[in-house]
Amino acid sequence: MASRHDPKMAEEDIVEAHPVSHFDDDGKLPASTVADRWRGTAADKRDMAVLGRTQVLRRNFKFTAILGFSSTVLVAWEILPVISVYALQDDGTAIIFWGLIAGIIGMSFVYASLAEMASMFPTAGGQYHWVSELAAPTWQKPLSYFVGWLTAMGWQVYLAGICFMVGSVLQGLIVLNNLDTYVYASWHGTLLTIAVILFASLFNTVLAVRLPLIEGIMLVIHIAGLFAIIIPLWIMAPRGDAYTTLLTFPTTAGWMNQGLAALIGMCNPIGILVGYDCSVHMSEEVQDAGYVLPRALMWTVVPNGIMALLMGLTFIFCLGDIETVLATPTYEPFIQVFYNATQSNAATTIMTLIIALMLTSACISEVATASRQLWSFARDRGVPFSSWLAHVTPGSNIPIRAVYVSIIISSLLSLINIGSYVALNAISSLGVVSLLSSYTVTISCMIWRRRRGAPLPPARWFLGKYGLAINIVSLLFVLPVWFFAFWPVGYQPTP
Repeated sequence: MASRHDPKMAEEDIVEAHPVSHFDDDGKLPASTVADRWRGTAADKRDMAVLGRTQVLRRNFKFTAILGFSSTVLVAWEILPVISVYALQDDGTAIIFWGLIAGIIGMSFVYASLAEMASMFPTAGGQYHWVSELAAPTWQKPLSYFVGWLTAMGWQVYLAGICFMVGSVLQGLIVLNNLDTYVYASWHGTLLTIAVILFASLFNTVLAVRLPLIEGIMLVIHIAGLFAIIIPLWIMAPRGDAYTTLLTFPTTAGWMNQGLAALIGMCNPIGILVGYDCSVHMSEEVQDAGYVLPRALMWTVVPNGIMALLMGLTFIFCLGDIETVLATPTYEPFIQVFYNATQSNAATTIMTLIIALMLTSACISEVATASRQLWSFARDRGVPFSSWLAHVTPGSNIPIRAVYVSIIISSLLSLINIGSYVALNAISSLGVVSLLSSYTVTISCMIWRRRRGAPLPPARWFLGKYGLAINIVSLLFVLPVWFFAFWPVGYQPTP
């Protein structure tokens, strides 16, 4: 994409739109406590000054590390088999395939829009900050506050959901290997979830300086692990025919017609591609963020979407009898699919542990994402106890209090599972809805800005003359997904 520097957009105009001023009485920013080598490039320092921010976090992520980070936050292909049970209930295997196709195309437009804004405003605040810059003056503060809470809630719920998913997968493995002796109990899953949360917290506190290295390693496993699973499935599992698998919609989950069921069911595979804005909330820890972030964002979406499509095709062709798979005693249909293919507890356990490992890496990354977004919002006084939450101890350069709060929130949410698994799943789905809502408002503000003809800030990744068209396509795609994301999978959901 072409670079763009608009001299009409003066620095003082940009600073004026900020939710909260961070300048002192003399018009200067507080001195940074971060060593100069961790403060990034000259462009990073200029961006921070223009945005009215003091560098308090270390910029230790480069392109590969932040690419690994964003890839392992969403773990698209890994999460697909775990959550595909919901899509299977609506329209069978076909909806997974077509939902992924629609998601890859549509979300590419969405993330192209977000990538441009990330290049203009490389700040950990992400969507709420972009809204504060791009919305009409009378709407800047209320919309920014609204989007800030949506994003904060979305990532806190996402974190609880992914940690619970790891706990459930591990519990499914326990059932598989102790089928005759283990008695399934909800509180076991909750304890496993809390254990995963505490484990993930170690890599965001004690081992935080190693996080970029860990993300690079997990990126390799993320790619290699896909083939370690799909190859055995294609070789050993029974395969369905193409017409039945890709073009037959056998069920409507009780909805009145096939079309409505399909629209609801598509939200499930599309939902695995929601959340790649995670890297945006790490922008103040990325070197040359205005250049690296948008490129990392786009390099994350398309390849990971294709990997998810490969996994999706493999899974639906090797699924076998849907009713048998859904009735699995492990409560995790994908584990039953692996076992049906391999007929081996050991092989099934190894394949499942690959997915569990990558989901755990997502927990680690989502603790970082959720805590940075919360910390940034507190820095702009958007949440209660903002001064306490926004504190970063000099030398540690980690928003440790925001990390602890994120861990506590996720642990408390996991307790809901003891009373109702369905209720926890319903709350977890709020993550997708919240982030889609933030995308909708943010892209709408960019469309308004472009239609008004107001100058845009400089960007090193610019959509050019196609910007408005891409923004409009993005909004038209997000709106129906957002609408149907509120609907339950079945017509009469389990209370």
